[in-house]
Amino acid sequence: MTIRKIFAALGMTAAPAALAMALAPAQASAQMLDPAVAEDALEISKRLQCGEADGETAVYHWSGNVYGRSPGQPDILLFRGEGMNVRRCVEVTDPERGTGWRMVSREVMLMLDPETGEVVDEWTNPYTGKTVKVMQIHNDPVNGRPNYPRAADGTPFSLGTLKEAGPYVFIPFEVPLFYTNPLAGDYQNYVGNMYHAMEIFDFAALKDELYDASRPTAYPMISWVRVSQWAPWMEMGGRPGQMVFNAMGRKLPGGFEELPAILKDEIRANYPIYEDAPPADDTRRNETTWTKFKLLTDQERAASGDAPAHSGH
Repeated sequence: MTIRKIFAALGMTAAPAALAMALAPAQASAQMLDPAVAEDALEISKRLQCGEADGETAVYHWSGNVYGRSPGQPDILLFRGEGMNVRRCVEVTDPERGTGWRMVSREVMLMLDPETGEVVDEWTNPYTGKTVKVMQIHNDPVNGRPNYPRAADGTPFSLGTLKEAGPYVFIPFEVPLFYTNPLAGDYQNYVGNMYHAMEIFDFAALKDELYDASRPTAYPMISWVRVSQWAPWMEMGGRPGQMVFNAMGRKLPGGFEELPAILKDEIRANYPIYEDAPPADDTRRNETTWTKFKLLTDQERAASGDAPAHSGH
């Protein structure tokens, strides 16, 4: 006897939707991805990084601390940090490497007073005693290279040192950085002063969410560590030492509106374009704290008529 006939016998014209669904055939099993298969690993990486569909935005948020480390001195907690990255991923196709994806993004990180939690605009440097203007991190764009099922040499895409532990998946990702400092001159191969840093991203996600391709995307957690040279706005000159950033966060299901109020308010007041990701076809060169500082400093010098001092001997 059909569901309709059963309800007709009971004097009802139609089955309630919820009961009809309960009596319907069971859904097919979840579409589970296999990280050992290149195409599946690529899809897992996209689910880790991107929005629910091609071109839709995703927002990562993180909170943590920023320390100063100088030889012969105890480490100093300089700031608390609140940061976000807004991104979108778009499909890309290569005739040899297959169909993959590319990410375009922008990021903001605020330096906050460790005691009050307020945004710091002027700061007395504990190492020099000098009061300096703080340049909040606001980099546009921070785009990624295209990711394909196969590399240019045919090597299949891999998630590297992915680890599974019970219901969780852990994906560490280290980024060593060593290149010509954009604030330096043309002779760094001879005199040094290269930019030297490392960024470490450790992702953690529920296996069932990350691998289940029937779900639109996944919402992993992230740990972020950065070890770098002093920020240029600190005016540290050649003093030895490093900055150490340590933060944790996650991809937000609620997007931009789920960010802490201090981030939303500051972005809307001073960095409004960072409420949305760059356009999908963005091909600009990436920005860093150093290139942004150079750009803003050059603009200030041009507006005031000042020129950098040079001495030639």
